[in-house]
Amino acid sequence: MPRESKTARRTRGAAVLDGLRTTYPDARTELDFGTPFQLVIATLLSAQATDVSVNAATPVLFERYPTPEAMAQATPEEIEPFIRTIGLFRTKARNSVAAARLIVERFGGEVPSTREELIALPGVGRKTANVVVSNAFGVPAIAVDTHVGRLARRLNFSTHLDPDKVERDLEALFDAADWVFLHHALILHGRRVCVARTPRCDVCTIADWCPSRRT
Repeated sequence: MPRESKTARRTRGAAVLDGLRTTYPDARTELDFGTPFQLVIATLLSAQATDVSVNAATPVLFERYPTPEAMAQATPEEIEPFIRTIGLFRTKARNSVAAARLIVERFGGEVPSTREELIALPGVGRKTANVVVSNAFGVPAIAVDTHVGRLARRLNFSTHLDPDKVERDLEALFDAADWVFLHHALILHGRRVCVARTPRCDVCTIADWCPSRRT
């Protein structure tokens, strides 16, 4: 593949962004939540699980434990039946209760709005923190999951496997005002079109700007 200049990559990135905006004009998280706390828990539960499975479990969970104070009073064993259909449910139950307790004890029951404070919560890594700050607090951020990482590499926007490095590459290429939309649109495109094993290049609306396009 010929070496691409930064200017050419930014021009191509702008075209990709335009194509994604046309295809997914209302792109947003597919996790259901009503409050920042519920988004923290839903995102924590979504690790190595589908949003569909999380959304199926959280309505009853959040009805029983709608706030950090309510969940902080629970035990992991009491949480487990609500999320048993989600992978790694025992670990996630422990982390959910521990996160709720820390939110109550350290932050007065209010979910913190900074990435650094969120990462201090059990079970919350950089990706989860980015999801929360961007969707709950409107802070520009790019959460790099498997879909975002795969598409970033296929589009030659990054060569890295490390999500943190992919995040930095995308942040350098796109304006901060576009980060939240880009994150959601890439996830949707990765789920629906640019799938892992057999990307559907024949129906891809950004294929003209993709160096990995299959002919």
